[in-house]
Amino acid sequence: MYKGLSVGVVIPACNEEDNIGPVVSALLDLRADAGPRVIDDVVVCDNGSTDDTAAHARAAGARVVVEETPGYGRACLTAIAALHPVDVVLFVDGDQSFETRQALDLLAAIADGADLAIGSRALGHMEPGAMSMPQIVGNRVAGLLIRLLWGQVVTDLGPFRAIRADALQRLGMRDLAYGWTVEMQVKAIQLNMRLVETPVNTLRRRFGISKVGGTLKGVIGAGIGILGMIATLRCRRVESGRTDKEGERP
Repeated sequence: MYKGLSVGVVIPACNEEDNIGPVVSALLDLRADAGPRVIDDVVVCDNGSTDDTAAHARAAGARVVVEETPGYGRACLTAIAALHPVDVVLFVDGDQSFETRQALDLLAAIADGADLAIGSRALGHMEPGAMSMPQIVGNRVAGLLIRLLWGQVVTDLGPFRAIRADALQRLGMRDLAYGWTVEMQVKAIQLNMRLVETPVNTLRRRFGISKVGGTLKGVIGAGIGILGMIATLRCRRVESGRTDKEGERP
């Protein structure tokens, strides 16, 4: 519970047995000052792992759901469906790439009235090698497109984020892959929700290889997913505008 708001955490994870335990433990130990625990529920979606990710997550205190079909968005949706009713949903990657305590900054933004709080890696400190150059460039290109098409300044599509549960429901999230993060941000803009960016530090992975920046397949897949989602949402907006105009004709 954070300032009267119950908080649930969604962690999509694949082959993160060396990372997931510390991430879950740090979240469950998170406190604001000397107060009670901030996190009320943690759900890890084991997205096709071939290692002991699920067992390590359970041992650390998370509830685990399994989704064998790969897909970042699919894993998030599966975990969301398993969450206990909460006021705020916090999204965190299971690779120890973020400082867990900075979740308090995201939750503070929500408590202050934001509908969606994005942890911006671009605004925070980044350890050398924490993000690949294609990731950095891709984020900048996506942010530029969003600014040009929707007039909203976006510095990052970072996965470390918090959103009010009722706002999340209104978004009607659909993407099953890497378009998930940009879908959330653009739909929130389209619905005139209040978006806030807070600086978060990005840490270099201690174990394993990034599913996005660490492989050519991941880089290409993320790029296609993000740009494809931006194009899809833009086309829907144009089509919606045409339909509205046609409906106004006598």
